[in-house]
Amino acid sequence: MKLFSATIMLIALFFTFSVNAQTKNDSLSIAKKDTTSVKNTSFEKGKEYILGSISVTGLKKFSEETVRVFTGLRNGQVIKLPGDKLTSAIKKLYESKQFSNVDVYLSKLDGNTVYLQFDVLELPQLNKVRITGIKKGKAKELLKDAELKTGAMVTDNLVVTSKNYFTKKYTDKGFLKTKVNLDVKKDTTDINIVNMSIFIDKGEKIKIKDIVFKGNKAISAKGLKKAMKNTKEKLLGRFWKGSKYIEEDFQEDLESILDKYSRLGYRDARILSDNISWNDDNTININLELEEGKQYRFSDIVFVGNKEYTDEQLQLYLKIEKGDVYNAAVLEERIKGDGTPTSQDISTLYQDNGFLFSSVDAIETRVKNDSITVEIRIREDEKARIRKVTVSGNEKTNDHVLFRELRVKPGDLFSRSAIIRSIREIGQLGFFDANVSPDVVPDYNNKTADIDFTVVEKGGSQIELQGGYGGGSFIGTLGLSFNNFSIKDIFNKEAYKPLPMGDGQTLALRLQTSRTFSTYSFSFTEPWLGGKKPKSLSFSIYSSNQYQLDRQTFDVDRSQSLGIIGASIGLGQRLKWPDDYFQLSQTIAYQSFNLNNYQFRVGDAILSNGNLNNLSYNAVLSRNSAGPSLIFPTYGSEFSIGIKATFPYSLVNGKDYSDPTEPQTTAEANDFFADKYKWLEYYKFSIKGKWYTSFTDKLVLMTNSQVGYLGFYNAQVGLSPFERFFVGGDGIAQFQLDGREVVGLRGYENNRLSSIEGGSIYTKFQLEMRYSITDAPSASIYTLAFLEAGNSYDNFEVFNPFELKRSAGVGVRIFMPAFGLLGIDFAHGFDPLPGQIEKSGWQTHFIIGRQF
Repeated sequence: MKLFSATIMLIALFFTFSVNAQTKNDSLSIAKKDTTSVKNTSFEKGKEYILGSISVTGLKKFSEETVRVFTGLRNGQVIKLPGDKLTSAIKKLYESKQFSNVDVYLSKLDGNTVYLQFDVLELPQLNKVRITGIKKGKAKELLKDAELKTGAMVTDNLVVTSKNYFTKKYTDKGFLKTKVNLDVKKDTTDINIVNMSIFIDKGEKIKIKDIVFKGNKAISAKGLKKAMKNTKEKLLGRFWKGSKYIEEDFQEDLESILDKYSRLGYRDARILSDNISWNDDNTININLELEEGKQYRFSDIVFVGNKEYTDEQLQLYLKIEKGDVYNAAVLEERIKGDGTPTSQDISTLYQDNGFLFSSVDAIETRVKNDSITVEIRIREDEKARIRKVTVSGNEKTNDHVLFRELRVKPGDLFSRSAIIRSIREIGQLGFFDANVSPDVVPDYNNKTADIDFTVVEKGGSQIELQGGYGGGSFIGTLGLSFNNFSIKDIFNKEAYKPLPMGDGQTLALRLQTSRTFSTYSFSFTEPWLGGKKPKSLSFSIYSSNQYQLDRQTFDVDRSQSLGIIGASIGLGQRLKWPDDYFQLSQTIAYQSFNLNNYQFRVGDAILSNGNLNNLSYNAVLSRNSAGPSLIFPTYGSEFSIGIKATFPYSLVNGKDYSDPTEPQTTAEANDFFADKYKWLEYYKFSIKGKWYTSFTDKLVLMTNSQVGYLGFYNAQVGLSPFERFFVGGDGIAQFQLDGREVVGLRGYENNRLSSIEGGSIYTKFQLEMRYSITDAPSASIYTLAFLEAGNSYDNFEVFNPFELKRSAGVGVRIFMPAFGLLGIDFAHGFDPLPGQIEKSGWQTHFIIGRQF
């Protein structure tokens, strides 16, 4: 504090103290401003005064009242000089980001009433920004990203951060010599506004020529370069990864190098120096000097504090033996987990069996020469039980639909794997975003935990669209699928919003049509029959008309038709053995086929008229552990074994179905085959498997393998004319109500890898790398690259498992709740179609409502 004296015996006080300011001037002053208006005045530090008024000087665009509002002070309130309220007022002015300097003066003191004067310096406002040196389109994009908008207050910090932002934008792209000049000039067209001019000289892109290592012996330079995922040398032909230098990525790669050494036992490895040197050809070298240290190994591994599990049981999860190379990262993963839902580690073992409050830590207790002794210290604590389970975020879906899928119940022992399984089951419903967030609230005193599953709901209904081109015509499907229907509320008017929803049932109406056929179907599925056990009931009815197609001219004759009417009823049961991922589904179906002058090839003969029947039993044993998302699974597998069969009528009815030896008229031949196939008989096997292997949470490899076989009971009857396999193309089912199974093999035309009648054997193998772009509830998008191989065979005589049609390609999938799955694939077939000599080549497949 400084005291000033004047001849008229006036006393003025000047105080200075720090404030949290965002400008270079961060001082507060209180001083007597007008020494001619007050005489014989004393000022007491820390005394409470009444605020008389506030005056403001230095204003250009703001009004005094605006500043008073910013301060939060009001006339008549009690304040101290100096004091918190005055300090807070100055902070508020700085935090408004409208002023570069604030000073406060004591302008008048009248008894216990003080009058303050705020002297402010307003920040200039940004009017125009102009970027030169780069293309206009790029300049516009940069301005948008930098958020340099008209009206922004121009501070020194804004100038510095903007310059750094533009510089970094180009250095991160490899333009290491980028220069940015930023100039701020006053604009005379208005009060206190400025214009900003930015000149960017990005220069040439600088590539990394060599990465040079010094001091490495245990790991070769090639091995160290491989560990650097982001920073790469210039290499001709490598288009997927550039050779640019980005500081943040480079620092990450240095950590990767040390991690690689650590995993090989070199726990003391360090990087002594790193620098960049320039070459004459405008490239750079990165020079790294390393100190590897010595390689360590595990000595004794001692478990301490374990009572629930023996050392031998814990060792099955640790999988580290004395003498193994010391690897701290693997040790951590075996104890704490690797972050995946399927992690097998000691902490998960405890948390899966109620030990929520347990802890497992690895401590190095002794380092001797090159050997390290580790203690696994375990604090088991008491087992915890689940007190309460709640769900939130489900506005349309009823609570019981979620609760019946949860694997955690009140009173159960706490289990981490049960929570993860619950997340997967919720995701498999298809009504919610896959990113389910369980909130676990532990209560240590009572050894309990509350769990709340927060979900984000997606649309439960879809307008189903499915389309493709094949057989000379466009094939389209239009339908409504209500995937979260509630049939119990069908007569409840208040439940129509716009439809009764929330019970997890599926109701579907579908129309599929083209120039050559039309089908109509209705289906309903109740996934929890009775509401207490996971037993499903499904029912469907359908009708189809197929018209004769001339495959030479592609003309359609509607007077020649094949009519199909059918119905099916199915029961599904979730099994508990071998585990509860298994499900057994059984279906009984009946179809009636009416041929009206419709030429249907049966071997070497033609069947044109007649009524055929198909009564079949279908059983599928499946296991599905894929998850958590239904659209983009990242782990687990899908596997199924199916059999579909009819009764062997020809083996019990005593009829002779051998082909007649005497010539017959067309009518007689027709009657013979109409009687032969009056009741279809066959058996059909299929095995299908998909496996999902994740490299990251966004990059997943899907492996698919499947095989199918259609057989017969009686050689005189032979193969059924229906239920055949049709391989090739986009995999969209055509005339699917005749029992045919359409198998997609991209890179070839639809169904062209099978004979006209269809095959009795097929194989398919597939590798598909998927990358998720977004998994937002509004739309899930992922790209893919694939390799496929497969074929169709008429019988075992021509079956050759090594004679496969191969293809490769790329594609994209977009899933929107209202429309289902949309996609496009560009595929190249490496082999010719049957009967041709030129390879199939490039094919484009549009996918609507179909997932491979």
